[in-house]
Amino acid sequence: MKFYNLKKILEYDAQYYMVIGERSNGKSFSVWDYALSTYLKTGKQLAVIRRWQEDFKGKRGHEMCSGIVSEGLVKKYSNGKWNRIVYKSSRWYLAAFDENEDLTVDDKPFAYAFALSSMEHDKSTSYPEIGTILFDEFISRGDYLPNEFVLFMNVLSTIIRHRKNIKVFMLGNTVNKYCPYFDEMGIKHIKDMRMGSIDVYTYGDSELKVAVEYCAPNKSGKDSDVYFAFDNPKLQMITGGQWEIDIYPHCPLKYKTTDIVFRYFILFSDEMLQCDIISVEHGTFTFIHRKTGDIKNIYSDIVYTPEYHYETNYRRDITNIYDNIGKIIYSYFVKDKVFYQSNDVGEIVRNYLLWCKGCNTIS
Repeated sequence: MKFYNLKKILEYDAQYYMVIGERSNGKSFSVWDYALSTYLKTGKQLAVIRRWQEDFKGKRGHEMCSGIVSEGLVKKYSNGKWNRIVYKSSRWYLAAFDENEDLTVDDKPFAYAFALSSMEHDKSTSYPEIGTILFDEFISRGDYLPNEFVLFMNVLSTIIRHRKNIKVFMLGNTVNKYCPYFDEMGIKHIKDMRMGSIDVYTYGDSELKVAVEYCAPNKSGKDSDVYFAFDNPKLQMITGGQWEIDIYPHCPLKYKTTDIVFRYFILFSDEMLQCDIISVEHGTFTFIHRKTGDIKNIYSDIVYTPEYHYETNYRRDITNIYDNIGKIIYSYFVKDKVFYQSNDVGEIVRNYLLWCKGCNTIS
């Protein structure tokens, strides 16, 4: 099969369907296809959620469903009644040109657009005919909105109301395996999934079920892969669906235990990192590596974590400086004097710093 198909994951009959894989493999197309077919059979509309209002402006909104139009699916599923989709006022409508080139547009929308960044405007509106929800590109390598998961839940609440027959599709490219949605939704094993596998998460005695699929890449590859054949590991997420990981500076020298002048810790995304401040002959730097075992001095060692703690040695935001030791620690990040055990450790710290940035963003 050249492009992704929903058939396999839909067999799990869940409330949430999370699909992760390489770019341009047909994830979005498959949900638009499913939603269009469902609408023309049952009248159940589609809600499309994106992070920013700008994602829907101008040609972006028009082109989101261009695939199902160009493939002739609108005409096919409507038995020739409609042959295109028009986008206006944050809504998509089925439409058709007649023999006189006059455009006829359906009376009610086939789909609605929702932006998390402006969800306050949608709270008081009811959407009783929406049956499919698509949150596209929920995984970001850049910034997330402050309390974004709560915003997402509020949008779902606005749409779903008191119903229980809604299917929620969450689609993401493999750009960040420390996406905060994984922690918020209890998706604990995303980093260990094999391509082509599906994991199902359940939650206590509730009926809630989340099916998570890590798409297998097309065995023969895509024609466009030739443009990304550079010897650069960061491009593997485009051509093969591997998780995108930046290249981070590794420890520049061997050091002795006696060279460690201070130690602090970062706990983030179920990972524990030990951060050693190293002082050698020509300078000092921080080396961050995975911590095995427990923290010995739990009431005195500085620990950074998004979780709330009452103990004075626990801190949430490393960029929120209020004493001298905090100033010294953060100065290494400001001056690019931080080195990492591995690129994966660098990714954890990068995502923690993004979380800190979100703490300082006024919504």
